[in-house]
Amino acid sequence: MRCAFILVAICAAVYLNLMNISDASAQTLPSEPRRVPHTVTQTQTVFAFAIAPMLRPFINLAPYGPSKIQKTGGDAGFKHWVRNFRHRAAAQGIRAQTFDRGFHGARYDPDVIRRDRNQSEFTKTIWDYLDSAVSGPRIKNGKAALRKHRIKLNAIEARYAVDKEVVVAIWGLESAYGSFKGYNNVVQSLATLAFDGRRGRFFEAQLIAALKILQNGDTSPRNMTGSWAGAMGHTQFIPTSYLAYAVDFNEDGKRDIWSVDPTDALASTAAYLARSGWIKDQPWGVEVNLPHGFNYELANRNIRKSPSKWAQLGVVGANGKSVPNYGMASILLPAGGQGAAFMIFKNFSVIERYNTADAYVIGVGHLSDRIKGGPKIKASWPRSDRALTFSERKKLQRRLTAAGFDTRGIDGKIGPLTSQAVRRFQRSRGLVPDGYASFGLLKRLR
Repeated sequence: MRCAFILVAICAAVYLNLMNISDASAQTLPSEPRRVPHTVTQTQTVFAFAIAPMLRPFINLAPYGPSKIQKTGGDAGFKHWVRNFRHRAAAQGIRAQTFDRGFHGARYDPDVIRRDRNQSEFTKTIWDYLDSAVSGPRIKNGKAALRKHRIKLNAIEARYAVDKEVVVAIWGLESAYGSFKGYNNVVQSLATLAFDGRRGRFFEAQLIAALKILQNGDTSPRNMTGSWAGAMGHTQFIPTSYLAYAVDFNEDGKRDIWSVDPTDALASTAAYLARSGWIKDQPWGVEVNLPHGFNYELANRNIRKSPSKWAQLGVVGANGKSVPNYGMASILLPAGGQGAAFMIFKNFSVIERYNTADAYVIGVGHLSDRIKGGPKIKASWPRSDRALTFSERKKLQRRLTAAGFDTRGIDGKIGPLTSQAVRRFQRSRGLVPDGYASFGLLKRLR
């Protein structure tokens, strides 16, 4: 759950199957990778978000093309695959002893395949997502975590120049501050997914990385647990991200992101954000008010202006004052012209490296603001609207194209091309051209 590093990963606009669970129940918004990293496929959902964050950070491997889905054949087929995989692992430096330790007791896990095949297409609106991501219990528990670990977090902030509240917010969304890190055997899960074939090459690369972690001695096979898709530890690193960015901050000789002590995990998250270009003391974004008659064509991630230039166009903070000069910024309308508007800065895209969903980035950013003592989002949301389902998104694209507003494909993903088609349709009907693909818009196209 625009995941570590899912920096690049498998994502479908998110899309994971998030359970709407509060911190009070000792769980988090479960999130696991589902789509290809945004460096490979850049599609941005503009109207609805998966119930959970989309990915875990990871280094950019060679882009993987679609893998042929195979009928697995259960345990027998899995064992045959493992025997063949042993040779490929050895060719990449995995010693026989490491392989045997990692695969001891590993079996084909049909539950992992079930969860991979049945990732829900059910989506949440941005406001529903934020209601859960920035709930009262999550804010309260975040403040408590900040107090409890303040000395460590101050030291991490001093070394990496990443705001400690942002690190804590990621921790809160990824594992409910360490209360739900996942219990699946990572080697078993990744081997099952690699054998399965749908995204076999990606998961085989993660499996190799997991075995390298064991070979390096950072943890044991028994302790290497995580989500069903292989995201690990307090802040849900996938194995390749771990190898690239995890740090031994407490200097005990291990990069231990699984320990009860979250120090290494929190420092690793800060290190990841720092290497992604974090700018100290720059906000992720600021809620703003748009003037009457605002040109919604300017609400585009590719259009960047200084806060003073935006102020000249009538864009001011939600407090009615000009936004300070934090750097170049864009205007983001996660719910179209009827919801909150944000002026977003470079740090928005840095958090996005962790998870490409706009909802996730706003969730992390707003949660960090609330942990600092900042205010709620002031604007109202169009709560009478609802998210489009996957089939409805495809229907919208078909109807737009049939009406002469070509979306350049029918894939159920609301990216820049579909957004532009929506804008053209809205202009043709005298509507606000905000590019927001809503259920109401779909009804207008009938």
